[in-house]
Amino acid sequence: MNTSPILIWFRRDLRLTDHPALHAAAATGRPIIPVFIHDDTVQALGAAPKWRLGLGVEHFAHSLNDIGSRLVLRRGDALTVLKALIEETGAGGVYWSRLYDPASVARDTDVKSQLKALGIEAKSFGGHLMFEPWTVETKTGGYYRVYTPFWNMVKNRDVDAPLPAPSKLLPPQSWPASDELSAWQMGVKMNRGADVVRPHVRLGEQAAQERLESFISHAVARYNTTRDLPAVDGTSGLSENLALGEISPHQCWHAGLRARHEGEGGAETFLKELVWREFAYHLMHHTPRILEANWKEDWDAFPWNVDEGDPNVLAWKQGRTGIQFVDAAMRELYVTGRMHNRGRMIVASYLTKHLLSHWKIGLAWFEDCLIDWDPASNAMGWQWSAGSGPDATPYFRVFNPVTQLDKFDKDRAYVKRWIAEGRSAPSDTALSYFDAIPRSWHLSPKDAYPAPVVAADAGRRIALEAYENRRF
Repeated sequence: MNTSPILIWFRRDLRLTDHPALHAAAATGRPIIPVFIHDDTVQALGAAPKWRLGLGVEHFAHSLNDIGSRLVLRRGDALTVLKALIEETGAGGVYWSRLYDPASVARDTDVKSQLKALGIEAKSFGGHLMFEPWTVETKTGGYYRVYTPFWNMVKNRDVDAPLPAPSKLLPPQSWPASDELSAWQMGVKMNRGADVVRPHVRLGEQAAQERLESFISHAVARYNTTRDLPAVDGTSGLSENLALGEISPHQCWHAGLRARHEGEGGAETFLKELVWREFAYHLMHHTPRILEANWKEDWDAFPWNVDEGDPNVLAWKQGRTGIQFVDAAMRELYVTGRMHNRGRMIVASYLTKHLLSHWKIGLAWFEDCLIDWDPASNAMGWQWSAGSGPDATPYFRVFNPVTQLDKFDKDRAYVKRWIAEGRSAPSDTALSYFDAIPRSWHLSPKDAYPAPVVAADAGRRIALEAYENRRF
């Protein structure tokens, strides 16, 4: 009987419940050595995602300690680290949860091949998605390019029931050495922003499950309408936890199914949002160019502004465009590390259409600032907004940020929450923006609120003229 240890290589799956790789390893009865590796994919993360990952890793290490285990931390090339740990521990297997971005796929494919060549059991498992991207096909065997047919294909599929968490993991005879997480300095680029954002973080598996339970109990019934109101706590907020696997999509799906069965009006819309995330991964798997190039290749000829030094682009980044919906949403981002979904659509539309600036500028900025950053969702969202991505609606959708504000924030509660300039008694949240941003911006709540860099109506005309004259 094989009694050699199994290395569980954790990445974006920082949970114990509904973890197929961990469940399979524990079922063998063999010793388990949990491992997290700070490799090039971690090093490449933006400031906020890397900081949030560091918090998640630290919290998850405590969760493992609670069941008599521990998390071994190592830094370096993943294959080199795993080989060293196999040599040190006599491990006979390495298990992990699949990731789907091109860099992770290339790394994991090489790791699996190299380990198997050494006679090491190397197994990858699902868990980050409900539907593996290659299992969802059109009638002709291709991939889906539009969301609604994708939803119709998967909405009645069986989704695996969540697996229980192990109550205990068998430890090895001796533990290998571990790095100190603090030595990795994963939050160093957050600077003073970390103290501002930290109170808004809902950290770890238990917090994620409580978040889901609260949403299903109190908010899902009104989700159809409240999800579009940025001043209302009407969404699940689970993108933060799903991004790092502190909760599984399977857990969210089954909670949504129960709510729909019980007649909760917004439950199906919640399920559709979970499938929207799956659709993003479906596209990333089949067309990985979506991460860095126009998904619709004929948009390569469009004359985007690519100058990040453009004063209007800087105003957009600072939340100083003079367009209240755009500015409030950008400031929410700096204070909380997240942004309401309606706000994401508005700021993306304004950058790419009113300012005619390349979606890659916004993609990179979000990649640096979001604690719920997800490679597939971020890329698809930006390209959908820009018109270069997977959208059945014609390119001429240009959100008017003023009428959108009138529709979704009539009393300006959201604006008052996040914009301080021009107010005699600004809110604490509005003031906290000035504590989070770089000092080099030299901004103060006593500054005058700016006039629009591009007015809403004028921006729409500019965008439509550019699109109608496009040469592709």
